[in-house]
Amino acid sequence: DSGEDETTPSRKEIVKELLGQQKTLEFGISTKAISILRYITDHLSELPLSVTTRLLNTHDVPCLLVRLLEKAPWKKTGNSGRCLCYEDGQWRETGPEGRLKLTKLEGQVWLALYRLLMGPDCQPKYQLNLHNKATILRLRSYLSEPLLEQIPNLANLQRYLQHLSFMDPPPAKSELILEQVPAVYEKLVKDHSGKWAAIARKHSKLLLEPSPEEVKEQAKRWVDTYNLDVLESLVDGPPTCALCGREACKRCSRCKNEWYCGRECQVKHWKTHKASCDVIATNPPDS
Repeated sequence: DSGEDETTPSRKEIVKELLGQQKTLEFGISTKAISILRYITDHLSELPLSVTTRLLNTHDVPCLLVRLLEKAPWKKTGNSGRCLCYEDGQWRETGPEGRLKLTKLEGQVWLALYRLLMGPDCQPKYQLNLHNKATILRLRSYLSEPLLEQIPNLANLQRYLQHLSFMDPPPAKSELILEQVPAVYEKLVKDHSGKWAAIARKHSKLLLEPSPEEVKEQAKRWVDTYNLDVLESLVDGPPTCALCGREACKRCSRCKNEWYCGRECQVKHWKTHKASCDVIATNPPDS
């Protein structure tokens, strides 16, 4: 017998729960990244040319989005066999019609793809080759009537893909592009490569395991910040009675926290005020 309470979760259960939370957190962050990407594609004309080049050719985001559509992580089959869709940060059960209805995430991906493949400032710059042409053409199998009814503009993309399937990849316009290199970020990555775990442990101890002296210092800062005299100086108008709300002229002599219009209200309010008064009086801010 290890002496542990049977209701206390084991280390294995705790690790499993933390891994589940990590997976959920990472999935939520990834879905928000899709929204950010879609926003960027809508404002490419206002961003440096190097952003468009990185999206289209350095990272080939159109091909990445095609693979994302094929995986469709925003839909899955639940234990009951019904379709589950990820909407507004949680999984929701839908009926049979839910399999054909676009989720917000899926719509974001299609709109970003449309902008990257059909946008006048993107299409001439996208360096098509046999590999990414074949990947892009896989979109044709997903451009169904229900999808086109929900996003009519995708009909233009459908015609473009039909035209692309009968022609060789057009040569992309080669342009000289000057871009800023994130030197500070690159230097930090280079200097601390292989040391991230040690850095995380150091900051974890610094932030999550403060020494008693640091705790006292933090407590003192809080006391100074939430000093009653300071807070009262920020309140407009005279103090009011804690019981009846009328203008007050007397203060609890013990804790100096509550105000009253007279002794009658103070006596009536004592039963309610006693607990907080005891705490403040026995632990004065100046102690």
